[in-house]
Amino acid sequence: MPAMIRNGEIVEDRWLAVNTEASSPAPQQILTLDQWQATAEKSGTAVQLEPGQPPTPLFDHLDSISLVAINFPLFTDGRGFSYARELCERGFKGELRAVGYFIRDQLHYLRRCGFTAFALTEETDLSAALGSLGDFTEHYQASADQCLPLFRRR
Repeated sequence: MPAMIRNGEIVEDRWLAVNTEASSPAPQQILTLDQWQATAEKSGTAVQLEPGQPPTPLFDHLDSISLVAINFPLFTDGRGFSYARELCERGFKGELRAVGYFIRDQLHYLRRCGFTAFALTEETDLSAALGSLGDFTEHYQASADQCLPLFRRR
């Protein structure tokens, strides 16, 4: 099983990656948005959002979804940051995972937007990436991981 970062630790990924060709997805399979929408039983499911697929269809089911993966096909595509923040603001409490091509320097900011897990590309040194989560100890602005700006916390 591939390794990833979840909740500040390097762990094995127990979910199967998206399979767009599957007519009936396997257990523990991350579904595309179309596959997820076609599934009658949403409890315990995992869904992956692509750029241009805002999380709006998920809002009525946030309590029953176990995992939302947000794909970053390019590290310059920032829509996933907004999707994560919107999911957190709507009360999503499951695993929020960044997948695809983001860079180590973005991990800290991804976590500030609400991501709890990171599936980096295979060539990434996970130990070094894990260290980048602590690159900054204080922030001026509010975010998903700190609802009060610095001036309100003093």
